[in-house]
Amino acid sequence: MNVDWKGVYPAVSTQFRKDQSIDLDATQTVIDNQINDGVNGIICLGTVGENCALYPEEKRQVLKAAQEVVAGRVPLIAGTAESITTAAVDYMQDAQKIGIDGCMVMPAMVYRTSDSETVDYYRTLAEATPEMPIMIYNNPVSYGVDVSLDMMAQLAECESIVAVKESTTDTRRITELYNRFDDRFTVFSGVDDIALESLMLGATGWISGLTNAFPAESVAIYKLASQGRYAEALEIYRWFLPLLRLDTIPTLVQCIKLAEQVCGRGSEQVRAPRQNLKGDERAQVIALVEQAIATRPDLSKYKL
Repeated sequence: MNVDWKGVYPAVSTQFRKDQSIDLDATQTVIDNQINDGVNGIICLGTVGENCALYPEEKRQVLKAAQEVVAGRVPLIAGTAESITTAAVDYMQDAQKIGIDGCMVMPAMVYRTSDSETVDYYRTLAEATPEMPIMIYNNPVSYGVDVSLDMMAQLAECESIVAVKESTTDTRRITELYNRFDDRFTVFSGVDDIALESLMLGATGWISGLTNAFPAESVAIYKLASQGRYAEALEIYRWFLPLLRLDTIPTLVQCIKLAEQVCGRGSEQVRAPRQNLKGDERAQVIALVEQAIATRPDLSKYKL
């Protein structure tokens, strides 16, 4: 499938049983429900998908299960988070064999690569998988490496690097990318609580965590923004913002999976060393989600 790089792409959760084994059936149900609720694409094995908590073979199993349930209905993108260049090449080549439509690639994990090392990492992956569209995942806040504009200029030479997920938290970067590269790269917002601002500045998509719990509202925000109906999009966004803040804290995976559970869309179970939320923090997230459910906007009035 040729990837249509626009719209709402949830970074879907990987579902675990209480014994911390992967529940592939439940993971497929999560993905299927997201597609049925109108999302435009699926990000599998991103941060919320607990990529770094899976063994290599488990990652392949999840990708196969995801490909089976997506079945070409929307683009399926595989999160790529490896600490060794050759491991990333192997993973992306396997993803291509499985039938994945593109890869969202973080800089090499754990070691904070220099600018030249980062560029060489992405260039090596692009050369090893020339038919696989690559989205650069730029998240310097969480992972300590900023794929700068000058680095993007070097990577523009790689035809298969086509998009960037910007998670800098600085919306000025979106304008800077367009000013320098025009439409060479498709830009996605990667931070939930600046999603609408990013769409207003020209981002063509939103990779979201809280969409796992509230997909219909996320899709409505995107549709309204893409139609220039910003005041109406803002109505939903203001309701959503307290929840979207959960995407920016260290326990974001636990928070999002708990929100899924409260909404009846999945399980809160995470894999160690992560632990399910407890005590006051858990109660606060549940209260926040329940308040959102009680006050959720009537989307029918927007006639989308």
